[in-house]
Amino acid sequence: MKEKVVLAYSGGLDTTAIIPWLKEHFDYEVICCCIDCGQGSELDGLEERAKLSGASKLYIEDLVDDFCDNYIIPCVQAGAVYENKYLLGTSMARPAIAKRLVEIARKEGATAICHGATGKGNDQIRFELGIKALAPDLKIIAPWRMTDIWTMQSREDEIEYCHQHGIHLPFSADNSYSRDRNLWHISHEGLELEDPASEPNYDHLLVLGVTPKNAPDQGEYVTMTFEKGIPTSVNGEKMKVSDIIRKLNDLGGKHGIGIVDIVENRVVGMKSRGVYETPGGTILMEAHQQLEELVLDRATMETKKDMGNKMAQIVYEGKWFTPLREAVQAFVESTQQYVTGEVRFQLYKGNIIKAGTTSPYSLYSESLASFTTGDLYDHHDADGFITLFGLPLKVRAMKMAEVEKNKN
Repeated sequence: MKEKVVLAYSGGLDTTAIIPWLKEHFDYEVICCCIDCGQGSELDGLEERAKLSGASKLYIEDLVDDFCDNYIIPCVQAGAVYENKYLLGTSMARPAIAKRLVEIARKEGATAICHGATGKGNDQIRFELGIKALAPDLKIIAPWRMTDIWTMQSREDEIEYCHQHGIHLPFSADNSYSRDRNLWHISHEGLELEDPASEPNYDHLLVLGVTPKNAPDQGEYVTMTFEKGIPTSVNGEKMKVSDIIRKLNDLGGKHGIGIVDIVENRVVGMKSRGVYETPGGTILMEAHQQLEELVLDRATMETKKDMGNKMAQIVYEGKWFTPLREAVQAFVESTQQYVTGEVRFQLYKGNIIKAGTTSPYSLYSESLASFTTGDLYDHHDADGFITLFGLPLKVRAMKMAEVEKNKN
């Protein structure tokens, strides 16, 4: 009986060419597994394509709600943003995919898992760290790093290889952006984006929305509610998280929200330039942050910001299945107990404009914050506070003056 390999299958040219390649070089029975994290029409026709390419079986696994509830929401609650811009759309999905690949491999009795990530990117790290953490006994096959037997270097090479193995599918050799899509975002790399000096061709590039310039001239008000840091409704309509993101994607795309052009530092040591569209995610992150401003105390906010940066690094580097991620997430979840309330804002030409936030747990006191004197705050108390708070600065200045005097 042949050994089995589970292939992370997208249906694209790369992973389609890998199917006959695995059979030719390893004599594996190839079981394809496509993980649906919300990539939409990209899943059409996959079963026929996988079978025509030589796979014995195809799993199409719907992970949309799992992705939203167990990966996206913890990152939203943490405020995890990589290098101040990237909302981790690809990064968050990889551990969810790796976990399901391992589950399918166990179900099928497979001895290996194969992925089509390149040897220059972050995804190879994310997939493989996830697999190692969950199934250290499984072999991992990464064709793009096996240059002694993976000799294909271009789309033309892959198409020719497929034709040689009797696979005639409607793949084209034309140049296009390299994209990754799920419910949270879509990323774009390649073509003019490879030169940081070039302006993105947004008319050709954008998929989920329009530029702020092409957005409506009329703004649109949106209201969201949260319970313990989890979004529960949009414009008065209660929905599960995945449907909330879909709704926000529509609204954000319409108004040019969440388009990011970034040169980021990959884990493997190089810089890469890409454009990310995250319309709904950008709105959700901003609305959650607006509510936190109202209910979290200063010290917790400061520490949580550090933890958010740490969470972003953990997720970006593929270290989801680690004690550190669990510990950071546990801290974040403890801060979300009172992140409940309503956020209202206006979407207008790429902007999310505050229009009012309320919470039963608000720490804002109008009587304290106003310029009038209330019972809780005596202006004279500030004298002693500033004296003590500024004492180290005063002492240092006095000592430095004394040093200078002694020099003279």
